[in-house]
Amino acid sequence: MRHIADPVFPKNFFWGASSAAWQVEGAVAEGGRTPSIIDLNSKTKKPFADNSITADHYHHYKEDVALMKECGFTSYRFSISWSRIIPAADRKVNPEGIAFYNNLINELIAAGITPIITLYHYDMPVWVDEKFGGWHDRGIIDEFDFYVRTCFKEFGDRVKYWLSINEQNMQIVYGKWLGVAKGLSDEEWEVQKWQINHIMNLCHAKAVIACHELVEGGKIGPVPGYVPIYPKSCRPEDQIAAMNAEELTQKIWDDLYAYREYNTFIKNYWKEHNIDPLIQPGDMELIARAKIDFFAVNCYRSDVGKYPDPSYTQEIGLNKYGRKGEFIYTNLPGEYALDRNPYVETTDWDWHIDPVCMRYSLRYMWDHYHLPMLITEAGYGAHEDLGPDGKIHDDYRIDYLRDYIYNVGLAIEDGAEVWGFNPWSFTDLLSTGNGMAKRYGLVFVNTTDDDVRDLKRYKKDSFYWYSKLIKSNGREWGKDMSAWRDFTKTSPVASDMKDKVKE
Repeated sequence: MRHIADPVFPKNFFWGASSAAWQVEGAVAEGGRTPSIIDLNSKTKKPFADNSITADHYHHYKEDVALMKECGFTSYRFSISWSRIIPAADRKVNPEGIAFYNNLINELIAAGITPIITLYHYDMPVWVDEKFGGWHDRGIIDEFDFYVRTCFKEFGDRVKYWLSINEQNMQIVYGKWLGVAKGLSDEEWEVQKWQINHIMNLCHAKAVIACHELVEGGKIGPVPGYVPIYPKSCRPEDQIAAMNAEELTQKIWDDLYAYREYNTFIKNYWKEHNIDPLIQPGDMELIARAKIDFFAVNCYRSDVGKYPDPSYTQEIGLNKYGRKGEFIYTNLPGEYALDRNPYVETTDWDWHIDPVCMRYSLRYMWDHYHLPMLITEAGYGAHEDLGPDGKIHDDYRIDYLRDYIYNVGLAIEDGAEVWGFNPWSFTDLLSTGNGMAKRYGLVFVNTTDDDVRDLKRYKKDSFYWYSKLIKSNGREWGKDMSAWRDFTKTSPVASDMKDKVKE
């Protein structure tokens, strides 16, 4: 749809940013916290730093919240560390962990900032992993239920917005990279990932049900990682491959969350590949009770799908070091392949910079599920350090955020219901696979993978730009945005890239 004016954001729109406990808190052996599996996984990502210090938010939370208030935040999405709340198999609740999150929540509320809490963001306690073999054993379901009910009872009087599991789909798709598939061969993982996924769905359901039971006025939703996949060409096979990629990387999860049953695509996929997800009597009845209130959406980029080359197999691709051009795209014969989109630029990690993907994602999700949405991640990862003037001039991040947020506004004008925008991330923090070398923050944290330095906070140029946008409720863009409004004009992205596209 063509819009004749800049988008208008709702009056009570949530403006803020996001983080995750293990990536920002540090203090991994303080305050009664015990190790989590992501602590161990992060140590394998050499030469990058582990998460023992990261941004040291545990000791700097008051300073960080003060900066959020200065920026104008009305929301902050963060996660709770399971092993900081329940540090051992005896289920004794850790008072120091409760105190830390109470202090953080109270500090946010005093600053006029609404807390939005993720219950699980990759950091299963090691004791849970040792007792149940991670997500492989159904015993984890009751442990997870005990943990989330503890959180709801302790914090639910002040926290009304909850997120169940962060990017469950990505934990399955990137299981080897995130450590979920540790110790399994490719053949074993292909079967067991669907059994693990089913157990995770049951844990999600437990969280949704408990939230509605225990939190007065509480709302809860899942956090899918959404990467829209466009067909490489109008070749019919490319279209089907793109649809396959959508299904196998995100749609089957979203369908389960919204409709509370497995869709026919994945049921037929299991049958064809002789996969038993080990669904037990009563499981689907439990899932049917877990009616979500909204979707939280993480959307950084888009991808391009095409018919796969049957002559070779390339597993899920990654760019480990942030050297542009080193990304090797996924090729899964019989299913789909991914490829470079020549119409958009990329980051140093070869992630497509595609503001339209935000509008596309929100419209797609709204059309399919008619549930409100909250953006909980989007952001620009870059190599950064303090310049000679002691500042960070991140115009590239301003351009990214401006164009993505504008497209959120266009999606709202198109009819989608969106509650807020919380990009990744507020301060610099530990990247999932790239340590402190890949920075997303509006605030620079003076530390590196090699040197802790002084951990001082420095407001980047993007901090000041975002603050103006927030305080104007999405009206102060700092740039003429008319090219985005008119669908009949060449988009800014396509215009920049048109000379690079090979016929």
